[in-house]
Amino acid sequence: MVETWVELARGPIFRAALVFMVAGLIRHVVITVWELQRITQRAGDKNVSYLQVARATLAWLFPIRKVGQRLGYSLTTVTFHVAIIVVPVFLAGHVALWKSSVGLSWPVISNGLADALAMIAVTTALLLVIQRATARDTRALSRFQDYALPLLIAVPFASGLLVMHPAWNPFAYDATMLVHVMSGNLLFVLIPITKLSHMVLFPATQLVSELAWHFPAGAGSRVAVMLEKQDQPI
Repeated sequence: MVETWVELARGPIFRAALVFMVAGLIRHVVITVWELQRITQRAGDKNVSYLQVARATLAWLFPIRKVGQRLGYSLTTVTFHVAIIVVPVFLAGHVALWKSSVGLSWPVISNGLADALAMIAVTTALLLVIQRATARDTRALSRFQDYALPLLIAVPFASGLLVMHPAWNPFAYDATMLVHVMSGNLLFVLIPITKLSHMVLFPATQLVSELAWHFPAGAGSRVAVMLEKQDQPI
């Protein structure tokens, strides 16, 4: 019975989750591009330094200058993101699944490196939740999904380790495999409907922010009039 569910999870359920994720991300990209075009048309100052936007994006992707401010959190975040991207994409078993499902394949990493990165992913996921809960500034801005998503992400990594190492696994192999595959499928579904979508949308956020502050000429004076603050110094 469990074997049947595993085959369903690795076959049609996986493909359905993949289609949902891709369609959802395409929707996000289309909406973002549409909004960028609309903002650009309405912007009073259309002179945008795209080089500056690119630098700002890279600075957010690789926050080297900010590492010293919160060294522990920065290292945990960077390590977490590296681990959760490399293992799912380059693990040999995952590449084989992609090849059997959609006919695509690419180079893989060794099982030893995959094990190490999976352990890092689980550890850093727990650390991120702890750090977020114990830091006053991040705790005040956090919502339920900020705590739940790292823990959900840790599930396929932890179960994957148990699948790869049956001697470590106190549970039935098929049940563990079902948890592993279904938790991965769940993440596929969650990616386009939660903050996980930032993996695709993040490069555009700096451009949206830059364009949003390019107000039409005289916009500041009109806002002051509407607020009845035109005679007050700024």
